[in-house]
Amino acid sequence: MAEAANHPERVWVTGANGLIGSHLIHLAKSSVPAWQVVPIVRAAFDLTDSRAVVTAFQKERPKLIIHCAALSRSPECQANPKLAHEINVEVTKFLADLATDISFIFFSTDLVFNGQQGNYVETDKPNPLSVYAETKVMAERHVLRNPHHTVIRTSLNAGPSLQGDRGMDEQMLSALREGKALNLFTDEFRTPIPAEETARAVWQLAQQKAKGVYHVAGAERLSRWQIGELMCERYPQYRSQIHATSLSTYQGAPRSPDTSLNCAKAQAKLPFVLPKFSEWWRQRAKSEL
Repeated sequence: MAEAANHPERVWVTGANGLIGSHLIHLAKSSVPAWQVVPIVRAAFDLTDSRAVVTAFQKERPKLIIHCAALSRSPECQANPKLAHEINVEVTKFLADLATDISFIFFSTDLVFNGQQGNYVETDKPNPLSVYAETKVMAERHVLRNPHHTVIRTSLNAGPSLQGDRGMDEQMLSALREGKALNLFTDEFRTPIPAEETARAVWQLAQQKAKGVYHVAGAERLSRWQIGELMCERYPQYRSQIHATSLSTYQGAPRSPDTSLNCAKAQAKLPFVLPKFSEWWRQRAKSEL
């Protein structure tokens, strides 16, 4: 973009050590080479310290904030709803208000839907079943009060993370390597995507100043069980630890059976095709042989 080349933009990426945040940082040089992308990490920058955030914002004057930081593990949110609300709602509200006159991109989740329908489009009404999803819906509503701001809903993200435990595949493999059995639902569906592809899509949408809600996920609806089967293609030694189960026998907190996302709106703005998770997974396995 000629304008970006002449006027480099400073961008904040919160949660830069997380899965999607780290991929945004990694791809910044190739995706937005004229932009100055600043990683915001918890160890150096407490987003709950409003005074410190305001001071840094006034000093650096970013033109875009991409807000990835969150309390994103659902069991942790269920166990501590107060903390989940503080991190996922209050911090988001504060940053969105601070970014009133600039671009702001907020990461949300497919779990804002109750899963009774599947193939959700951006205009479908959220109906969250968990504390985590509830906090994301509340944050979405505040972000979208500003017509210049953006919400990105995504699904299960996979791929390498800095900590080695953030990607959906990393978490599953870690459990298997510890000898744990995985009971995977045959009737719970998501649209998983590699985190690197999520990051690529977001940089494209950011350059286009896309506003409103966009679904960015994989081009393939898969059950938890099907994801496990794909993993066993690459790691057959763990097949005996993976067991098929059904939501009909599940006794825990409510779960959304089908939160698959329709990404046609985002796809129309992208110069590349959002991938099928199975194709990416098999290609990655071949490249590592």
